Amino acid sequence: MKLLDMLEESLADIDAHGLRRRRRTIDGPSGAHATVDGREMIGFANNDYLGLAAHPVLVDALAEGARRYGAGAAGSHLLGGHSRAHAQAEDDLAAFCGGFVDNARALCFSTGYMANLAVLTALAGRGATIFSDALNHASLIDGARLSRADTVVYAHADAEALDAMLAACRSSVKVIVTDTVFSMDGDIAPLRALLDIAERHGAWLVIDDAHGFGVLGDDGSGAASAYRLRSEHLVYVGTLGKAAGVAGAFVVGHPTVIEWLVQRARTYIFTTASPPAVAHAVSASVRLIGGDEGRARRAQLAQHIARTREILRSTSYKPIDSHTAVQSLIIGSNEETLAVAAALDEAGLWVPAIRPPTVPAGTSRLRISLSAAHTQHDLERLAAAFETLTEQFR
Repeated sequence: MKLLDMLEESLADIDAHGLRRRRRTIDGPSGAHATVDGREMIGFANNDYLGLAAHPVLVDALAEGARRYGAGAAGSHLLGGHSRAHAQAEDDLAAFCGGFVDNARALCFSTGYMANLAVLTALAGRGATIFSDALNHASLIDGARLSRADTVVYAHADAEALDAMLAACRSSVKVIVTDTVFSMDGDIAPLRALLDIAERHGAWLVIDDAHGFGVLGDDGSGAASAYRLRSEHLVYVGTLGKAAGVAGAFVVGHPTVIEWLVQRARTYIFTTASPPAVAHAVSASVRLIGGDEGRARRAQLAQHIARTREILRSTSYKPIDSHTAVQSLIIGSNEETLAVAAALDEAGLWVPAIRPPTVPAGTSRLRISLSAAHTQHDLERLAAAFETLTEQFR
């Protein structure tokens, strides 16, 4: 069989199981309201939780950064690419999110995927053991694999089982790793219990706060602040392309941890730094998140979350209990999930269908991502559409 024929056959199999992924094209800014494939739609697909991605302050900061620093970094951070904008963004992020450890430092990465690969491969290696939540993001799973450490998967959010696993572990280096807000279910890890386990067993606790930074905590500084975590064992990973509205990611931790990443994190050392203009916009975003406007937007988002929970409970499907901006509705089969998503799309609502392998077989779902930029009218449109769909599909 020819190589291309093998790929075509595999693609046909993906189609037969309703698993083909398709991109959609947005004209203009991506947000709660967008032009998608030429149609005006209400978007519940992206992770712009505070509605900052097209905020004039960030747009102006990005343009100012480009004028000041140019379009690109032109080198890796260790070979001429580390600008004053990068240094300032790291200082701002450490001050904003680093209250869990004395003299916290931050390190910026081009993507959240790269940050997670960096932390796990640098902290763990052959002979170490990584304890990974069963529902962790793909980047954490891949980071564990690339580290060459032994990996033990514990049942989702099961702190008691995890405690027993660490008690039986004889590795000199132990790393617990978890999402804070789980991206497909929207629930939150038992962070205080996990930190207690990490400290009692001499383990690192790595938390990926991709969907919590900017949203959790009174000032939006994330899960560590929201749950009053404090420990040298804690390593915090945040994402800048979601609630922060910009791009990239960062790690905050004890100064020794950050220095170790500078020396050993391959995804930091061997890649060109992100554009300094982006880092300049990150500093502006941190100020917005922590200020009065950020607080007002988090309050608006909380209202949307409460209303959406009511809407999903009124459907004939199974909502996952979430108090975060990620609201999922389990439909079941791939075919029905795609049909419901298509009907919502016809009504002008972009709600993505999530299918295996992203979620387990039989749990295909709609994933509604809420933003402070949504309006009450948007949510009532969603409610009306679901009311019609309940009659149509059940």
